[in-house]
Amino acid sequence: MSDRVITIHYTRPPDHTTVFRQALVERTDECIVTLLEHTELERPVVVDGTTVLEHGAPVVWFTFPGLWHDIGRFHLRDGRFTGYYANILTPVRFVTPDEWETTDLFLDVWLDERGVVVLDEDDLEQALRERVITVHQAKRARAEAARLVALARAGKWPPAVCAEWTLERARAGTRGGFTG
Repeated sequence: MSDRVITIHYTRPPDHTTVFRQALVERTDECIVTLLEHTELERPVVVDGTTVLEHGAPVVWFTFPGLWHDIGRFHLRDGRFTGYYANILTPVRFVTPDEWETTDLFLDVWLDERGVVVLDEDDLEQALRERVITVHQAKRARAEAARLVALARAGKWPPAVCAEWTLERARAGTRGGFTG
């Protein structure tokens, strides 16, 4: 069991940084699993008319050192699993083992029983128009989203670790979860 807290500085260009504090569940060289027991949201996350994450709901997060995305195992407040959400972002920079920084690249990939979809293309286009990200960053974000979609359609994404770490298992791996 872990009572260690990971602090993540998540920047959305041009200058909005949110700090997340999540319970460390497991750390390997390939993947770091954290638990955000209660998500703080201004409004629910809705995909194709279906609420997939709501205020106060838990998320099991998977961070892959060196990769251009992370993955959230999304749930509703009552713990029902809704699907997988990948943030396309810059590879996490480890300031210390327990303090990280990353920058959002606007695109997201959603996978549930209905299939896989890329989200927020309009946000990426607006960021390009406003020059808050570079053309290179936008190309990198699109390439990563396309790669994940292709892997999902081939049945090779998300990685097995995401199915192995259910909400129940993640909660058991912490001391009751972290709520801050």
